[in-house]
Amino acid sequence: MASTSASMEIAATAERVWQLIGGFNSLPDWLPYILDSELSEGGRVRSLKTPEGEIIIERLESFSQEDRSYSYSILQAPFPATHYLSTLQVREIAGRQACLVVWSGSFVPAGVSDEEISSLFHGIYRDGLQALKQRMLATG
Repeated sequence: MASTSASMEIAATAERVWQLIGGFNSLPDWLPYILDSELSEGGRVRSLKTPEGEIIIERLESFSQEDRSYSYSILQAPFPATHYLSTLQVREIAGRQACLVVWSGSFVPAGVSDEEISSLFHGIYRDGLQALKQRMLATG
């Protein structure tokens, strides 16, 4: 099993960042490569559409308002991986008007090396967090 993690400090309170990203259907609000998200199964499954028209289907596995985190698995995606489980979490930074956002995942490569799949997901997480930081800066 391979894994990766990316984190980024954002100059906003953890509560403010969580308000933007904490909803399981909120990816189109901050992640440029997700154009649309539709919920099903009582809000536990989301179908995501990319700019290329690809569909990614994910299931919410756990959610904690208190910890400002949720974990999800991928049911269908154009990625060369299986057994994908990811967590998105927003952590307070004590004494500062800033927070740390951590996006991590584990997965089994399918037809590629551990390094290749880890690099792919690390790039997605890193670029996603950078987009989130820019979005938070733009909204003041």
